[in-house]
Amino acid sequence: MDVVGTWTGKSACVLQEALRDTNEGFAGRLGIGLRTVATWHADPELVPRTEMRQLLDQILETAPPAVQKRFALLTTEASPQTAGQALCVAIAVVVRGSEVLLVCRRDDESAGIRWQFPAGVIKPGGNPASAAVRETLAETGVHCAVRQDLGGRLHPATGVWCEYFLTEYLAGEAQNQDTVENADVMWVPRNAVPRFIPVDTIFPPILAALEEPQHD
Repeated sequence: MDVVGTWTGKSACVLQEALRDTNEGFAGRLGIGLRTVATWHADPELVPRTEMRQLLDQILETAPPAVQKRFALLTTEASPQTAGQALCVAIAVVVRGSEVLLVCRRDDESAGIRWQFPAGVIKPGGNPASAAVRETLAETGVHCAVRQDLGGRLHPATGVWCEYFLTEYLAGEAQNQDTVENADVMWVPRNAVPRFIPVDTIFPPILAALEEPQHD
């Protein structure tokens, strides 16, 4: 079996294709979040973190011969099917009085760590609003309810289609419940968000929503 020199988002997706896995199935096989698989599809040149590369090595090395052969063929052919699938992400802007909830992502090694709003992949046929609420709870332990659909856009940095929802805090203590993909979770003042997220990457309707009068 050929050894993979450097795993990238593209080669990880080739392995997924060779395994005939859905995004959800591939994430489950690796024991990682759907968001990571979505990132590989969205950014084929991304180099996963060391522990992710080790997981991919292990899956390939222990795969049945037929899968290993299919992986080799797909790699050689550079199959266009691995270029990516139509991916959609639901993003929750959770407000609690004068504060908004942020999570600190563990990005690939070269990019480091960045702050974002809680987000999750929308499964095929799934409800975007439900995905935003579900992923927020899974990541942070916070229960929230959708207050307003803020619209959608093609994210300028990832190229993934994003659906944004303004949500209100219901219950729960904010804590990092996804330590593989996130480094921290915290409430920050609404007017401090641009100190954590570059303002030119924030969806304009989010900025407008955060400037609205507060209703405690």
